[in-house]
Amino acid sequence: MTLIAVLLLFILFLAFFIYFNSLNLEVITVVFSAGESFETSLAILVVGAVLAGFILGLVLHLYSVATGRFQNMRRNRRDKKQREDAALYREGVGRFLSGDLKRAGVLLQKVLEHEPERIECYIALAGVREQEGQPLESIKMLTKARSLAPKNLEVLFKLASIYDGMAQQDEYRKVLEEILTIDRDNSKALCGLRDLDIQSKLWSEALDIQRRLLKTLKAGAQLEEEKQSLIYLRYEVAVLALEKEDFKQAESEFRDIVGKAPEFVPARVSLGDLYRRKGDIDGAARIWQEGYGRLKKAIFLARLEEACLAAEDPTRLLNYYRTTLLENDGDLMLRLFFGKLCLRLEIVDEALEQLYAVESSGADFPSLHLLLAEAHRRRNRIDDAVKAYKKALGAESQLSLGFLCEQCGAEQPNWLSRCDSCGTWGQFGMPGRKSLQSARLLELKAIPHGGVAP
Repeated sequence: MTLIAVLLLFILFLAFFIYFNSLNLEVITVVFSAGESFETSLAILVVGAVLAGFILGLVLHLYSVATGRFQNMRRNRRDKKQREDAALYREGVGRFLSGDLKRAGVLLQKVLEHEPERIECYIALAGVREQEGQPLESIKMLTKARSLAPKNLEVLFKLASIYDGMAQQDEYRKVLEEILTIDRDNSKALCGLRDLDIQSKLWSEALDIQRRLLKTLKAGAQLEEEKQSLIYLRYEVAVLALEKEDFKQAESEFRDIVGKAPEFVPARVSLGDLYRRKGDIDGAARIWQEGYGRLKKAIFLARLEEACLAAEDPTRLLNYYRTTLLENDGDLMLRLFFGKLCLRLEIVDEALEQLYAVESSGADFPSLHLLLAEAHRRRNRIDDAVKAYKKALGAESQLSLGFLCEQCGAEQPNWLSRCDSCGTWGQFGMPGRKSLQSARLLELKAIPHGGVAP
């Protein structure tokens, strides 16, 4: 407001006062208390009240303006500090991602000194401490963040990850269970708990969690993958039933698994094992023969050989090999196991015939040469070389070919349904199986009994 405007208002107010005072000449007595009073005109009283109100309003206005400016100053100062802290935080995270852990720790710690309730800063600093090899300090940071935000899933998952890395499985489990109390259908937490149960071989518990997990997933690649995992866990629970000799439950599960996943080798193998344990060798042999016919896996032939020799009935298996080879003489896997069986039964010439056929196809793997070497030894040829083969390759008295995980390459003397190294099911096969499958049989003249191969 300009000075002229103020003067004009003052002149107008003075004119109004003179005019109002000329119209109201009455004198009014104003009493303060007993014995104290003063007299004034009505005009002065009214104008004085107006002035008092104006002055009070002006004072309140000035106070409001001053308070507002002070609050704005504080807000601006706080905003500036927050921007500075945000810049420090971004720089700290950037340093962390670039590998400058020391500088990142200093910057993030400085942010926490200014903003001790900044959750994401605790998470980032926990990551720095973890990378520095200080997991306990990392847990300390995350525990503080957890106290500030008990239901923050990012904090809980980070804490769970640290415990998992430290192999503190009990603490890891507790945090995952806490996550599920907050978010019952959290698929990541369910996967973590399931994997813990798998590691501990708590198959029934893992199966229950897997079923919960499937209910949380929508159609897609992950759902199909988890459905396959459900098959694996059902298989392990069925194996437990078999070990407890609950044959009815185990058979029902194995058959259902075979129906839903016909390519899953372990279910067929174990179904045959079940029949063998029940004393039904014919039933077991039939299942393993069907399994080999469909899937061409060595384990079925190994199981057949083991069961028939244990029952002292090798004729059954010899007849199976000879009949099947009449229908499919190019099955090199069958020829290899047929030759191996003949060697164990001291039918050396027939063993050599089958093994030569496999070798002539172009297949080349240590077990094949070991079998050939053993056959030659039994015909009194290069005895010293045979002994060297056996020593170098660890040949067993039963001439076991061993098994190889085709997923990770782990070797086992006995077939396993699940690889302990990589955790996958149904991947154990005979070493050299792929070489056999890619090879092709050449036409060879039969070797007369007692004759020598050219």
